[in-house]
Amino acid sequence: MTPPRYALTVDVDLPFEQAVERVTELLAAQGFGVLTTIDVAATLKKKLGVDTPPYTILGACNPGFAHQAVQAVESIGVLLPCNVVVKQLDEGRCRIFLTRVEGVFELVDADGIDAIADEVSRSMQRVADGLAG
Repeated sequence: MTPPRYALTVDVDLPFEQAVERVTELLAAQGFGVLTTIDVAATLKKKLGVDTPPYTILGACNPGFAHQAVQAVESIGVLLPCNVVVKQLDEGRCRIFLTRVEGVFELVDADGIDAIADEVSRSMQRVADGLAG
C-alpha cells in the first residue's frame, strides 16, 4: 500500500478497542483531546444495512494549535480537527491513519500557517512513532 500524502499510516498488533485507547493516550500526551468519535461501521450498518469491520474516526484537537491556526486563517476550521482513523484489519490487528497536516495544509496559502502545520506535524509524527513501537 502506498501511503497517502494526507495521512501517516501505522499498523499495530492490538485489538480494535485497545488500538483506540492507545492512540487516544498518545494524542493526549501531545496535548490533543478527542472532540468527536464517529463509529463508521455502526453508522453504515444502521443507515445502509452494510456490515463492515470496525472503523472509527476520532476528531482530535490541540486547543493551542487550533487557536493559532484560527488566528492566522479564519476559514481554517473547515480543515479541523485533525482526524485519526482506527480500522480493524483482522482480530488483534489494526491500521491507524493520522492526519498528515502538512499534506492537508498545502491547500492553505497564508502567512504563518506553515509554522503551525510543522508543529502539529511533529506532534502527529510522535504519536505515529509511539504506535510503531
